[in-house]
Amino acid sequence: MKLTAPGETARRYGAFLVIAILTALVGLILYRETFPFVEQVDLRLKDARFTFRGSERPTAPVTVVAIDNKSIKELGRWPWSRELTAGLISSAARQGARVIALDMVFSEPQGERPDRALAAAISSAGNVIMGYFFREETQTDDPLVLEQMAQSRVTSVRIAAGVEAVSLPSHEQMDANISGVAAGAAGFGYFNQISNADGLYRSLPLLMLFRGDMYPSLALAAVNRFRGNQLQVAVEPFGISSVSSGDLSIPANEQGRLSLAYYGPGGTVATVSAADVIAGRLPKGSLQGRLVFIGVTETGIADLRATPLDPVFPGVEIHATFAANALEGRFLTRDSRTLAIEMTAIILLSLLLALVLAAVPNTAWGLAGFSVISFGYLGLNFYLFSAYRLDLSIAYPLMPLVVTYLEGEAYRNLVVERKGRYLKKAFGSYISPELVSEIVKNPGRLQLGGEKREISILFSDIRGFTTLSEGLTPETLVKLLNDYLSPMTRIVMDERGTLDKFIGDAIMAIFNAPLDLPDHPAHACRCALRMLVGLETLNEQLTASGSPRLAIGIGIHTGEAVVGNMGADIRFDYTAIGDSVNLASRLEGLTKFYGIMIIVSEETRAKVGDAFHFRELDLVRVKGKQKPIAIFELLAEESVRALPFADALRLYRGGDFVAALELFELLADSGDHPSVLYADRCREFLMNPPAAAWDGVYTAHSK
Repeated sequence: MKLTAPGETARRYGAFLVIAILTALVGLILYRETFPFVEQVDLRLKDARFTFRGSERPTAPVTVVAIDNKSIKELGRWPWSRELTAGLISSAARQGARVIALDMVFSEPQGERPDRALAAAISSAGNVIMGYFFREETQTDDPLVLEQMAQSRVTSVRIAAGVEAVSLPSHEQMDANISGVAAGAAGFGYFNQISNADGLYRSLPLLMLFRGDMYPSLALAAVNRFRGNQLQVAVEPFGISSVSSGDLSIPANEQGRLSLAYYGPGGTVATVSAADVIAGRLPKGSLQGRLVFIGVTETGIADLRATPLDPVFPGVEIHATFAANALEGRFLTRDSRTLAIEMTAIILLSLLLALVLAAVPNTAWGLAGFSVISFGYLGLNFYLFSAYRLDLSIAYPLMPLVVTYLEGEAYRNLVVERKGRYLKKAFGSYISPELVSEIVKNPGRLQLGGEKREISILFSDIRGFTTLSEGLTPETLVKLLNDYLSPMTRIVMDERGTLDKFIGDAIMAIFNAPLDLPDHPAHACRCALRMLVGLETLNEQLTASGSPRLAIGIGIHTGEAVVGNMGADIRFDYTAIGDSVNLASRLEGLTKFYGIMIIVSEETRAKVGDAFHFRELDLVRVKGKQKPIAIFELLAEESVRALPFADALRLYRGGDFVAALELFELLADSGDHPSVLYADRCREFLMNPPAAAWDGVYTAHSK
């Protein structure tokens, strides 16, 4: 009968799995509903990936022409005259810029000559995408301006059946370029940008609605012009389903926004000073065939935005970052793959942790398992981000994992380890710490009550303790008992026995309970022999201190008994009861009668086989028993008396008391106490022969 309880293990695993499943379901609900707080935490964790990755230089042919501090110092304060801006556009065009995107708007006249100069430069370049922005304030509508702007709207829009509204930001007013300046533009794009709730710019709105029509951003219009394609948009009932420029598919979300794969802080995208462009100081071919964004970056007058990598990131470089992402095909991807991975992670991480928590023995190991799983997911998340640019959530999968860990450890401490502490308290003084640990792992069989199982019972007692105690002070007596009981208890525990109880100076130990001990009779016998060795060591110390020496008797029996927690909920003992226990106690009492140290029953002798040395002592009928049993002396080593004693015993049982007496007297002369007893029996039977039905059994009349 095993102590390990499959039912208890199944209940433990089941409890942890239920915790994980419920937590994962809540995690999926939070994931679906997109709670703002969790979303912000997730965004911050995603930002850390950029920092951990470090800066990377884009390979796409994109350049920012910055109206920077150098340009302001050389060419004057901003805003510049439009002749100077015209010169910048013309210089960029002469140096080979393939497309020029202006992150600025010319919404009011500056004068006939400067406006004409700027218009001429834009028209002459033939590749300028002009910027504008949507606003809420009412503006004066210029029909010619509206006509020019209408030419830049997205005309290839596929709207699925059932779509009643497009989920894009919608505007009724804009700040556009005056018609005279914008007449020669190759296209238009708005430069509105939208931050997240924490003020950081992580994405770019690629599409917006103006009076019911769809318009592209400055960056999207510039990329589309650079590629020479037609912009195409598909709309489903849930929102934008696809944005493409020719064969380039841009993974915008349903609101038409694209998460930016930032390369680094401001200036990471190739940046040159506008002053150097105008002065022709750039190396030859620096702008050849490139997509050029012109914008202001000078601190104090610039359009600066906070991004995950830089709190003062130039707004113009946000457009350039998208362009570089698009031309490299380097997009942060959130699609059906990422959604499937995230939902799978929410469920599997919690379930995996639940299995780990159920399997490990304590909180420390649980924390280690939680750490391995958490950092494993973080590592996988970062790898998929850096290698494949998958924009996987961090917070949503980790949040159920954290909650599963906290709830699992709460369950462990309130239920599992509470039971463990209860068991340690209950068994800590009975058995070794190693056995206590095993019990704590498998406590299912330790309910109040008992079970019948085969055990080996050992009783030991100090000879003449009552007389000895009368001559000692209470303090000396207690010290003597402690000096004796401490090493004896350690020996019991070393042999994987359970210390059942102390009965004054007596010790009761059981083997094979509460844990299985397949060779428990051998452990009990070895324990008895080691107790004699320990006693001899103690007696040497007692002799040296002038204290009296001790002698003990030990009885061992193997048989069935009822073992378990006996008593009440508030006070109980783990013990064994039954006839087998009583018999072991009787055998210990017989050691005084036979004058030897250890007596074992025939059941114990049969189960240990030839592993120890024995001699048969007698057939006895102990008090309270009708059936006689054979008893044996357990010897530390093979004895020269064993064979002569066996011969004498055979003669005695055969009724040849004369021959038996002769052998017993020889052995008695050598100091063998059982032979002295048998010699007296032989003399008695020679004087008063036993009845004809005599069976050689001795009936013990005392305990």
